[in-house]
Amino acid sequence: MTYRTYRSVERDAAEAEAIFHAQGDFEIRELAKEEAASLRQQQAKLFAQLERCWAQRHEDPERPLIIEVRPGTGGLEASLFVADLYRMLTKYAAKCGLSVEPMHSQPTEAGGLKEVAFSVKGPGAWQRFKYESGVHRVQRVPSTEAQGRIHTSTVTVAVLPEPEEVELSPIPGRDLQIDVYRSSGPGGQGVNTTDSAVRIRHIPTGLVVTCQDERSQLRNKEKAMRVLRARLLDQMQREKAREVATDRRRQVGTGERSEKIRTYNFPDRRVTDHRIGVTLHKLDLIMEGELQELVELLIADERAKGLEQP
Repeated sequence: MTYRTYRSVERDAAEAEAIFHAQGDFEIRELAKEEAASLRQQQAKLFAQLERCWAQRHEDPERPLIIEVRPGTGGLEASLFVADLYRMLTKYAAKCGLSVEPMHSQPTEAGGLKEVAFSVKGPGAWQRFKYESGVHRVQRVPSTEAQGRIHTSTVTVAVLPEPEEVELSPIPGRDLQIDVYRSSGPGGQGVNTTDSAVRIRHIPTGLVVTCQDERSQLRNKEKAMRVLRARLLDQMQREKAREVATDRRRQVGTGERSEKIRTYNFPDRRVTDHRIGVTLHKLDLIMEGELQELVELLIADERAKGLEQP
């Protein structure tokens, strides 16, 4: 209702301004000028009201996030890009004054990552990172490519707010299958010689979480449970979102990750965000964590779309 009123006042103000600028009776033009000024003031108040409504509907959870990055298609090249994205995201967090806690990682022999999970904490973490959830596509010449051909690979990123107790009930022990095993890795002194790695399977949903980064089995179990709870909350929210708004395909909030959200083209040094149709020729800077320009454009786009909703 407020938005329709805002648009109506905007049209009336434009008509009054058109009358003022047109040739005609001086008194009528002066009346039109006064009416236009009054309508523009009313429009500004309505816009401020719309902004408050939008802010209330999009209030961000001030809690730690768990971010998971995994290879999609592309094999070895995808696992290498997982490592690159992990570096990019953690550098961005540091630039924003946010703290990063590694949760779990599984390295490959070639220096990539089969998967990685980490926690981000600090004010504004969700607002800065929620747009990273989705499929990231990379186009570049792999180091193993002798012919210089460009390969296309994909990596998936999931951004999950850590649940609070009121949002997710305690998980009954009977719903969990917990296995311990010896940590694996590319070799070297970092590989544990004790059964400290933990694998937790949530029996009702089939979700599986592993953690082997810590030398303590207890710490690995604690981190794995945090990741599992975040995944369960994400699954619950996506199911609820589908029931309430099946006609809306909002990647942020519903957790839909089936579409590519961004392409990183190394030969052209460009990054394209497909959600807003923006291309920046700043790939080097972005890979060093300079994401703020993209994030601000995404915030502005979401805000504009939100204001249009009645």
